[in-house]
Amino acid sequence: MEAKEIRERIRMKVHTGPTSGISGDKVQANLVVLPKKYAFDFLLFAVRNKKPVPVIEVIESGEYVSTLAEGSDIRTDIPKYHVYKNGEFSEETDDVSEIWQEDFVTFLIGCSFTFEQAVLDAGIPIKHIDQGRNVAMYKTNIETVPAGIFNGSTVVSMRPFPKDKVEQVIRITEEFPDMHGGPVHAGAPSEIGIDDISKPDYGEFTEYNEDEVPVFWACGVTPQNVILNAKPEIVITHAPGYMFITDLNNEAFQNKQ
Repeated sequence: MEAKEIRERIRMKVHTGPTSGISGDKVQANLVVLPKKYAFDFLLFAVRNKKPVPVIEVIESGEYVSTLAEGSDIRTDIPKYHVYKNGEFSEETDDVSEIWQEDFVTFLIGCSFTFEQAVLDAGIPIKHIDQGRNVAMYKTNIETVPAGIFNGSTVVSMRPFPKDKVEQVIRITEEFPDMHGGPVHAGAPSEIGIDDISKPDYGEFTEYNEDEVPVFWACGVTPQNVILNAKPEIVITHAPGYMFITDLNNEAFQNKQ
């Protein structure tokens, strides 16, 4: 399907699941929507923490159509949204039109689902896609660089790969710096503060074998983690694993070596 058709299916509540693996070579994006008075602080936070928060578009206050997706509506075109109020999770919903504010500024953030297609194109399977699961995501001990009211630790996504494929996967993902780039860690989860890898903070655990290595990438769910510390009166994000699909081809963000 074309990206526009997928967005329409999401808007009509036909597709309600995670978006990993459904958009082929189209770029997917994480979402952060917050009142304009916090926008500069968040943009500065993103500049200082490009690995977990690579911004690919900023939509001005009150607007809700992305220039990266024809006919899109940020308020309805993501399968699931999370709403936070005063730093607390408030609700999960499939439509935020009713709570939309004229002073909302929208940030679209690069997503590792984009480089997954390049890994698949190289003939390397991705287990959570094969298993029909949402990718596993974890809070870590990797601190971000604070900016204004925003501070906290980095969230990572995990994908296991056979030991003899890890270097190839690293090279492929390094070609997508605006989609989190190469991994921040591979190997022992405890080294980045993950005590029990079978219990992700977001998503679903992907089982792996002794001949496979867990590989971790900085994740666009990081803003949701720092929101808990910042406590703005309202913030809207995507639900982890449920992304905004653009019209851009992955190659638009690929820096081939």
